[in-house]
Amino acid sequence: MNLDHAFFCGNPALDFAATLRARRTLRFETLVSPDRLDAWYVESGVVDAVSPSREADVEQAIVVREAVYDLITARRFGAAYDEEALAAVNGAARRPSATPQLTATGRWTAATPEEALATVARQAVEVLSGPDVPLLKECGNPECTRVYIDRSRGVRRQWCGMESCGNKVKAAAYRARKKQAQTTAAH
Repeated sequence: MNLDHAFFCGNPALDFAATLRARRTLRFETLVSPDRLDAWYVESGVVDAVSPSREADVEQAIVVREAVYDLITARRFGAAYDEEALAAVNGAARRPSATPQLTATGRWTAATPEEALATVARQAVEVLSGPDVPLLKECGNPECTRVYIDRSRGVRRQWCGMESCGNKVKAAAYRARKKQAQTTAAH
């Protein structure tokens, strides 16, 4: 797998939770270094610039990310929140967050890693307590564990993204049907 960050989920907190891919199988980590964490903060649009992270910032981000994922999963299944996960997200959300500034060329948000993480934690609080909770779905690809907001007409979306998962699953199903047809025709 590549380390490119993907943003299919409809909310930065959900995309952040998805930085550990294939949770049930490969467990592919994308936040492998301070540089990758900083890149995620900027690429996600949470901030426009972030001061350089350290290993401790990555470790803290992973703790909060896992807590966000635990809370998302609990919310989706109507289960009680884990107290440690709740404390991790609320603790991060209580810290000062990134503050946008107006410049001559528009909006600009520069932050420390702690402020960027606080911003993500606050977004998790908002999505998990807001009107989109009934729209939270996990990708239909059995190897993908991204949770996204399904705003499709009829709330019938099955994949986190067609490019990332939908096409793969559909192609695999087509190949399986074709192979089955060939096996049946041979007998």
